[in-house]
Formats: sequence, C-alpha cells, structure tokens
Amino acid sequence: MGRTAVERVQGQQEQQPTAQPLRALVIGYGSPIRGDDALGPLVADRLQERFNSQPATQPETASGVVEVQARHILTAELVDDLARTQRVIFVDAAIDTPPGQVRRRRLSPDRSALSTMAHFHDPRELLAWCEALYQRVPEAWLVSGGGAEWGYACYALSETAQQALEPMIAEVMALIDDADRSH
Repeated sequence: MGRTAVERVQGQQEQQPTAQPLRALVIGYGSPIRGDDALGPLVADRLQERFNSQPATQPETASGVVEVQARHILTAELVDDLARTQRVIFVDAAIDTPPGQVRRRRLSPDRSALSTMAHFHDPRELLAWCEALYQRVPEAWLVSGGGAEWGYACYALSETAQQALEPMIAEVMALIDDADRSH
C-alpha cells in the first residue's frame, strides 16, 4: 500500500536541504529614484560585487555565510530571513543625520515602531515580529548615511551622499568582521 500524505510530506521535508544559518545578513534599502535615498541599495550592491569576487557561491567569513540583499522597501517576508541569522545589518539613507556623515546604532525589537504605510516596515517592527513568531531576535544594527537631496525622478546621489558611500561600506564590513570574532 502507498504512503500516507503525512508520510510523503515528512519524506519530502527530510530530503530538502536545511537552510544554512547566516552569520550576517545585510539589507540595504531605499528608493533608487529618490536621489540620496538610494544609498542603502547602492551599499548593498557594492558589497555584493566585493563578495562576488570570492570563489564561493555565497560570501564566507571565518565563521559563516554572509547574505546581502538590496531592496526598495522592507517587507514582512524578511522576518523569515531574520530568524535564521545571527546578526542583521540594515543600511539606509537618513534625513536626521548630517549630510555625508555616517551613523551606526544598535536596534532592538519595538512593536510600537509601526509604519504608516502598509507595504513598508520599520526594521525594529520586523525584529518584533521575528521575536513574536520565532522566539528569537538576531543582533541588529542600522548603518545610515546622511543625505541632502530627496527629489523624485532623481537617479543620482548628491556629491555629499557620495562621500558617505565608502564609510558606510567600511562600517558594514566592520560589523561583519566583528560578528566573526564574537562567535
């Protein structure tokens, strides 16, 4: 007699490879058509180019895998990715940081950090969802660069924001390296 549906599902689950835990997840987000708001995705793209020069399919550090994502917005689907990482580094442009300067700050889950738009979420809100759904939260950081120009249909960074690009990459790399040393 054939296997039951439950046995077939269990057999399929056993055959599927388990996702390798991530040492670090970097998520650069922002709008590429809003001038300096593109800082986050540009940093992510540059990091991915750097890591792609390595022979491995995913960037490896001394103690694990690093995944880099460039996103237009933060969505709820990211919570699953957060649950399987030890450290997440969000990268974004900031209007509350002096233009051209870089700021790094630790993030904690915050259920009150709700977005005003249904399709965009605050990183702290996603961390709170991760905590509620998976009973764990990765160590989380926000690296932001101060921008000066935010107009629509502006496809280039201001000179001021361009000055923040390499220091932002350096901050992210320092956090990735620190993740290697702390585990």
